[in-house]
Amino acid sequence: MSTWIGIGRSETGLVRSSNQDAFAVIDHTGMWAVADGMGGHVGGAIAAQIAISTVQAQAASAREQLRSGSVSPIDALTALINHAHEAILARARSQPKLKGMGTTLVLLTVIPDQTSMAYVAHIGDSRAYRFRAGVLTPLTRDHSLIEKYLERGILTPETAKTHPERHVLTRALGVTATAAPTIAGCAMQEDDLVILCSDGLTKMLEDEDIQRVLCDGDPSPAGTCDRLIAAALDRGGEDNVTVVVVAYR
Repeated sequence: MSTWIGIGRSETGLVRSSNQDAFAVIDHTGMWAVADGMGGHVGGAIAAQIAISTVQAQAASAREQLRSGSVSPIDALTALINHAHEAILARARSQPKLKGMGTTLVLLTVIPDQTSMAYVAHIGDSRAYRFRAGVLTPLTRDHSLIEKYLERGILTPETAKTHPERHVLTRALGVTATAAPTIAGCAMQEDDLVILCSDGLTKMLEDEDIQRVLCDGDPSPAGTCDRLIAAALDRGGEDNVTVVVVAYR
């Protein structure tokens, strides 16, 4: 029987000495996630792993809630993300040297028994895209200063690319008292691909570059994942790069 499946891969890149990204591919629960940690080499990696471990631990129960209709998708994902946020804060309280650690998170879930409906939750600048019939569509907007400047017309897309504050986030897990994810529904078709990624991909490739890679070569999740990471490394691999590709197979 066909279902949504994902393939993920994470690389340290060509500049960084450690990998602070983490990801989850939990096909049997219809849930996939990417996290990109921050707050020092140790802290960032720990925060990202806590977020992903929380998703892995709670994915099955969240799926049952969604299947039963006992909670809405937005409430279920909000609760899951809040648990991850609280777990990061708790670790930082117990280990003061980790104070200030945080992570981005982007999370995709397909509603049980409704394979044409998905929800994407995110906080920070890890992204989700949908690729359909040769066209790449962003499903998230970064929680960053640059995005605010673009919304207000303070910067143009061209000037934003080199702005000194282009990597400053306005939201993340673990760095404020409460989490504030953005969650939205997304209509799905059986020939869609959904791409989740850390900013190690989008620092190296513009959206049109990503679309070009997706249009060329092996369309399988594994082939697509490998080509995207290879393209980011070919451009310099300045950051950790993590990609999860989800498709109906």
